[in-house]
Amino acid sequence: MLKKCIGDPSLILPTKSVKIKDNLSYEEVPVQILDRQVRRLRTKDVASVKVLWRNQFVEEATWEAEEDMKKRYPHLFESGGNAD
Repeated sequence: MLKKCIGDPSLILPTKSVKIKDNLSYEEVPVQILDRQVRRLRTKDVASVKVLWRNQFVEEATWEAEEDMKKRYPHLFESGGNAD
């Protein structure tokens, strides 16, 4: 038997701010770099950045490869200065 689902109104996104395409998909756009880390593997170091995406909460930020993010979204890294 199914139970009634009680939704959380704080998780509802306004549809006007999310540009939904005809096929009911939307493009995720990175807003900010929150953190940076370098993982040491056996033969190399891999740099990752924690990315905050538009229409997502800070808790849902994801770790992405820094090199890929610099290629696709160079404007996020232009704010100047090294954080080292």
